[in-house]
Amino acid sequence: MLLLQAVFLPIILAPLIYFIGLRIGKNVGWLVFLILFYCTSLLLYSGFSSPEHLESYNWEPIGEFGLFLDGLSFPFAALIYILSTVIAMYSIPYMAHRIKEDLHSKKAISDTINRKISLYYALYLVYAAGMLGTVLATNLIQFYIFFELMLIPSFFLIAEFGYGERQKISLMYFLWTHVGAIFLLGGILTIGFFGGSFNFFDLNESGLPSSLRVWVGIAISVGLLTKLAAAGLHVWLPYAHAESPTPISALLSPAMIGIGAYAFLRIFLFILPSIYPTIVFAISLWGLLTMIYGGLMAYAQDDLKRLLAYSSVSQMGYIIFGMGSLYYLGVTGSVFHYVSHGTGKALLFMAAGSIIMQTGGVRSIKKLGGLGSKLPITGIAAMIGFLAIVGVPPTSGFQSEWMIFAGSFAGALETGSTGKLILTAIALAGTPITAGYALLTIRKVFFGELPSEFKNIKDPSFHITIPLLFLSALTLIIGIYPSVITDNLVPLLQNVFGGIG
Repeated sequence: MLLLQAVFLPIILAPLIYFIGLRIGKNVGWLVFLILFYCTSLLLYSGFSSPEHLESYNWEPIGEFGLFLDGLSFPFAALIYILSTVIAMYSIPYMAHRIKEDLHSKKAISDTINRKISLYYALYLVYAAGMLGTVLATNLIQFYIFFELMLIPSFFLIAEFGYGERQKISLMYFLWTHVGAIFLLGGILTIGFFGGSFNFFDLNESGLPSSLRVWVGIAISVGLLTKLAAAGLHVWLPYAHAESPTPISALLSPAMIGIGAYAFLRIFLFILPSIYPTIVFAISLWGLLTMIYGGLMAYAQDDLKRLLAYSSVSQMGYIIFGMGSLYYLGVTGSVFHYVSHGTGKALLFMAAGSIIMQTGGVRSIKKLGGLGSKLPITGIAAMIGFLAIVGVPPTSGFQSEWMIFAGSFAGALETGSTGKLILTAIALAGTPITAGYALLTIRKVFFGELPSEFKNIKDPSFHITIPLLFLSALTLIIGIYPSVITDNLVPLLQNVFGGIG
């Protein structure tokens, strides 16, 4: 019952957290932190104690359901809950600051502040559990239910606690992701109808007419690539991530959008393996375009959070590119990059939040400078985050990027695809785009002349700095010891690609 507790305990306790928060205010964040810390411990114990962990349950009102952890789902699940736990601590001062700022008055009654904080943490728990349930699901309907469960609280978190035109942007986010969800649902229902089951372990493509397979593959691909914010389907992401409250930006970008990659690999490698080789070139090309487009758009941004949002589009391009490698090493790199980007981009959004808090809400890069001397912990964390997304050793980004490109080259050589070799060469040549906007941002924000109005600022409280230091260390540890991710993942993918081959 370890995985059952990890998924459902936060959902069950969310209403209780709301009512406790009405009494104790922002300190309810510590209870949320402890709940998620406990659930994360259960998850990590399950993942490290066995290559596979399956829990099956039969509840009469809904029938059978299960939770499954293996080499593919574990990296996604672990990152989701590690980030959720760390960001719960980060949220304690940040959301109190954000809510008071939003109320436009220091005289706002404490009951109003407590109500908003309580709502935030109740939604936060359901959101985190929804993400975890999505990657642990054992059947397609269960997957879709959790997929919706993570979208609904995230919509309200943006609408209630975001910046700028948050209601309009939250609606855009909701509509775009649900258009993708409709395509996904159509593909899922078709597979289940012809396959006679929605269970991952019972399903295979043999029952699906060959004339439908390509269309099902296209529908599922469009649905999941919308979630991955692939170029052309990314419109919602820069707005949603830039205007979300910063703790939610730090979960939306690193954790949630990458879940589309997990679903793509689970469905195409294990349920629709004959379709996968027919779409890999298109997937790689789409990934390359996403990589370059997102990187170039990041250059054009002056708003710090918007720059990070377009950077996320670009980084999703790396994941998509690896998914199309048709080789176990490239796909391993995609999964590894999900984790690497997750820790690195969470660091960057959290560092951006630290800057926004300490400078009185300044987000314009042009108005910043010299902050490294005043915010040293924030600056170090941001630099490690940027180095991770650039792919500089010994950060985790180096490991993931070389796996993606080496796997893509190997897949192209194995299949004799000149087109894939050309795409890989172009992708490699495009990697300096990331280095360019990363180094420029570091120089403009943390070096140079310090504006006079920032001479008295300093790093925020330990609620902010400890999460920054923890994720900085984790980014380096994963880069130095990649086996924590690859030990169970590589044998699984080698077996799968042996079958596809």
